[in-house]
Amino acid sequence: MRIAVLLSEGRHPVSGASVLPRLEAQAIRIAAGLGQAYGLHAGPDAASVAEALGQGLGRIEHVVLAAEADPVPALAARLRATAPDLVLAGRRGQGGDETGMVPYALAAALGLPLIPDVVAAGAGDAEAGTLCLDRSLGRGDRLRVVVRGPVVATVHPDALAPLAYAFGRARRGSIDWLDPGPAPVAAPVTAEERPYRRRPRLVKGAPTGGSAAERLKAATGEAGPAAGGRLLVHPDPDEAAREILAHLRRIGVVSPPASGSRGG
Repeated sequence: MRIAVLLSEGRHPVSGASVLPRLEAQAIRIAAGLGQAYGLHAGPDAASVAEALGQGLGRIEHVVLAAEADPVPALAARLRATAPDLVLAGRRGQGGDETGMVPYALAAALGLPLIPDVVAAGAGDAEAGTLCLDRSLGRGDRLRVVVRGPVVATVHPDALAPLAYAFGRARRGSIDWLDPGPAPVAAPVTAEERPYRRRPRLVKGAPTGGSAAERLKAATGEAGPAAGGRLLVHPDPDEAAREILAHLRRIGVVSPPASGSRGG
């Protein structure tokens, strides 16, 4: 299995020094446990990219680009040529002008699925060429996804900590400097900027104050006659529908029936 790890130039949050982003170092640890892994970077010369050699990569491909150039076309062209089974990336960079959109734009350019927030990965069925990716759902919950490569995946901060930096491993590694070739024509970006406007509440009159339990009581009528509702225990479906419609009319979400028409 061949794994490509996308590398970027990060900045230390305090000193501003060039560093390898932690999420990418965590991606290297995941890749090192799966098979043959290499790093891929598209951009100007960055000292932090070489740190990835000491974190577990044996080789880095560096596509030389100007600082203001879009890295996605160059990355996509190189990945089409090398055709790895898995592309790992941090879910966003660190300390620069990152937007977190590069993995998504790259997956769209390659026509590959993207699995976000991966914390662990393992080989699946060798004959079917599947991968087992564990996604973080927050609060310690995980979801196992079985996919057939190639696929792009972003790494979540809850993944295992990076491997310890090894100077000997860094000295044995190599960086291949690659020519990006002719600059691709960038597609025009169509975007509209508008000032922020606060969206109105969908349901007028909905209770907002107090605790969640108090709001639930007010919404269901358990707060008493002053709340303007009734508590129905195992009501008939038709009776429940009439009560809901009456409540929506009472708070102004649904207009009252026209005169002469049958009420619901």
